Amino acid sequence: MRHRVAHRKLGRTTEHRMAMLRNLCTSLIVEERVVTTVAKAKELRSFAERAITLAKRGLTADSPEKALSYRRRAARFFIGGHAEIRLRYISDKKRQKRVIERTGGVRALKKLFDEIGPRYLERPGGYTRVIKLGWRRGDGADMAVVELVEPELKKKEKSQESSGEA
Repeated sequence: MRHRVAHRKLGRTTEHRMAMLRNLCTSLIVEERVVTTVAKAKELRSFAERAITLAKRGLTADSPEKALSYRRRAARFFIGGHAEIRLRYISDKKRQKRVIERTGGVRALKKLFDEIGPRYLERPGGYTRVIKLGWRRGDGADMAVVELVEPELKKKEKSQESSGEA
């Protein structure tokens, strides 16, 4: 029986599985599409949709304390780490300047609350789609693309633009 079996183990320990899902979710939010195996894609879909739902709730929260709480809860879905200080060459390439670069998790969280959350405010769920690609040549793994679903407004605008040009 499969009572109370919530997710796939993916042949990994809990810590490894959570780190992998956080990395995939960070890439999905930043790039808006990820190519991975079908099993990982199906796990990632529910993982990422929970993060997007938290962003929507944070945007519609009635107090700043609740909004901050939702933001912090959503941050658990992305890779952590501190900002990295890197040396970059300035335009004349003779001097170096210290630049603080954001980690992927910080960029993903900012994009989630600034762009993706408002994009899906009216949508009740189903923010991602999984499209199967076929078998990977090297090891025969079944591959898939996980991508964020475009909102209906953009599709309507694109169709109106194309019909208006003709």
